[in-house]
Amino acid sequence: MTKNRFSGKHVFIFGGNSGIGLAAAEDFAAEGASVSLTGRSRKTLDAAAEKTGALAIQSDMADASASASAIKTAVEQNGPLDVVFINAGVGGFAPVDQVTEQFWDDIQNINLKGAFFAAQAALPHLRDGGAIVFTGSIGSVLGIPGNAVYAAAKAGLRAIARIYAAELAPRHIRVNVVSPGPTETPLFYRNPGMTDEAVEGMRGHMREVVPLKRIGEPREVARAVLFLASDEASYITGIDLFVDGGSVEL
Repeated sequence: MTKNRFSGKHVFIFGGNSGIGLAAAEDFAAEGASVSLTGRSRKTLDAAAEKTGALAIQSDMADASASASAIKTAVEQNGPLDVVFINAGVGGFAPVDQVTEQFWDDIQNINLKGAFFAAQAALPHLRDGGAIVFTGSIGSVLGIPGNAVYAAAKAGLRAIARIYAAELAPRHIRVNVVSPGPTETPLFYRNPGMTDEAVEGMRGHMREVVPLKRIGEPREVARAVLFLASDEASYITGIDLFVDGGSVEL
């Protein structure tokens, strides 16, 4: 990295212990930020802390009180927030006639409800002029069979982000969404109801349908996150940026 866009800034990442969140944590730290991050696995949190020097807090975003507690701990140790990246999420595929209430709640409680309350918890501690970035999904705008519950959560998140952007504009806090296409992250292997063979079949299909004929890397999405969180994006708020190899646009 040759830039130092986040020197002296405190960046908080929900779900920063693997995949896109970890790549972003590494890049934020490389550009001078103090990083605090959360995750559910103590093992991967410890590894992330070793890689990035971050304050790693064990927390489940499905629990709004845990998110608020994690924010409080980070602020006490690293000071007020300048950037909040809300990245934690879970996947899940099921045909509409097989969706149960429990399946619906498990996904919505993290991907939508949890994300909303994580952002809300950060607001009192976020400096005016700061930035919030949510991780969305191209699934929010595509009719992918089996993806109804996940897509509903991410579509809701797009709406929430735009309203956050409008309400926080007087504080000059910018709020944006980064929506990855198929990306090599552990989320591929955390899809309830899907066998390993089904996951590999899905990955092969995705490679074929992406115009660039490959699956993205976490750092390719993280670069977009850092851009939207930086002063380089000072006149950008309320957008949903697709990082998807052309899957939606082409």
